[in-house]
Amino acid sequence: GIEQDIRQNKGFRSERQKAIVNIVYTEGWIRGNLTSLLKPYGLTNQQYNVLRILRGSHPKPLSTSVIRERMIDKMSDASRIVDRLTSKGLLERSPCLADKRLVDVRITKQGLDLLSRMDDLINDFDELLISLTEEEAEQLNSLLDKIRG
Repeated sequence: GIEQDIRQNKGFRSERQKAIVNIVYTEGWIRGNLTSLLKPYGLTNQQYNVLRILRGSHPKPLSTSVIRERMIDKMSDASRIVDRLTSKGLLERSPCLADKRLVDVRITKQGLDLLSRMDDLINDFDELLISLTEEEAEQLNSLLDKIRG
């Protein structure tokens, strides 16, 4: 259990406190595993997230503000991530025709090809929760959604 993983000798104040610690600890564990899976591709978790967001909107471009809204990690600097992915040839930017203050961001063929090669990664990522049945995963999703209200 979580007590052993974090070497907690003293009990938790409540089951809710234990659940919060467990969620935060598990998030770190999952993030670490994803980082390891992405490393051979030269991508960070946030860069992978941006590429997937733009693949989902392809061929429609998105502004960096829309990308930021859709990102899992809301603290990420979407503009800097877009800059890095653009320099790798995975994204391209162009002026937004509808609003000159915005920049349209699109995934390139190179970015789509990279994600296509990485699609098996999703299967590896799903294996992190192999100990859960589909019903348990559905229940977990429902409980996490309930927490966020």
